[in-house]
Amino acid sequence: MTALKLGYKASAEQFGPRELLEFSVLAENSGFDSVWISDHFQPWRHVGGHAPFSLAWLGALGARTDRVLLGTSVLTPTFRYHPSIVAQAFGTLGALFPGRVALGIGTGESLNEVPSSGLAWPEQSERTARFKEALDLIRRLWREERLSYEGKFYKTHNATIYDRPAEPVPIYVAGAGPYMAKLAGEQADGFICTSGKPWPLYSETLLPNVEAGLAKAGKPSDGIDRLIEMKLSFDTDRNRARDDTRFWAPLSLSPEEKMNVEDPCEMERLADALPIERAASRWIVSDDVDEVIEKVRPYVDLGFNHLVFHAPGPDQARFLKLFGERLAEPLRRAFG
Repeated sequence: MTALKLGYKASAEQFGPRELLEFSVLAENSGFDSVWISDHFQPWRHVGGHAPFSLAWLGALGARTDRVLLGTSVLTPTFRYHPSIVAQAFGTLGALFPGRVALGIGTGESLNEVPSSGLAWPEQSERTARFKEALDLIRRLWREERLSYEGKFYKTHNATIYDRPAEPVPIYVAGAGPYMAKLAGEQADGFICTSGKPWPLYSETLLPNVEAGLAKAGKPSDGIDRLIEMKLSFDTDRNRARDDTRFWAPLSLSPEEKMNVEDPCEMERLADALPIERAASRWIVSDDVDEVIEKVRPYVDLGFNHLVFHAPGPDQARFLKLFGERLAEPLRRAFG
């Protein structure tokens, strides 16, 4: 059985780089095994939002911590960043903090990629094709001494990554559908998804396709880290825990409601129109340790072994203290 890992989601959309750094150092001191930062050019909200540059921030966190795994959840290596720059950045991070860095990647959202580039947001088929090519290019740059790459979307000429770790940085692939889940199983070291969606998505679509990808690649069932971002609002006051979810109401918008929204002002308007009950619907909202364990249990029983907790409230230090004192050990005892 794969050992349970507990992670902390550093919410770059909600906090500035300095306070986010302090929260993440506190997360290591509170017993978390990993810290994952979202990589956004723009936040979900225009008022009160933040979007620190994740690659610079990860270097600062690595220098301030000793043991936690550092990663992106998730970065898009296909539009704002050329894949060769991603390979260089994570090669450097891996050399600085060997064995402590992971690259989490996905196909992206128009909110992040369009404002910074002015491009027309392509269909999913092109985004997936770009992603596969970027994944191949990043891996080859880490492996080959001089690479001239001729892809449909990306090219390099005698490119060399000079500063890189002895072993390639593990790559995690994020997915919300069958194709990306299968691709993760086949080609990645880890799979990333988020909690709070309809249960058949996990039990009938995502994890079965991860397994299919593993089988296609001839890899064992435990050959991939199954990471899920657990949306948890935990507090001694249940009403406070519920109200803390308000900032993250955009997560409760349907894919159709936010599909081509490129302006955080518009995203904020749509989210603020939601009632608090809907804003809280994506979250485990609780003031009871046993209740949290029982709501987490189905995900662990299904096969997720790396639980990255995303707390929505403004007082992250309070959450981390409560988690360290009340939740961390009960979770480890319950799930091994």
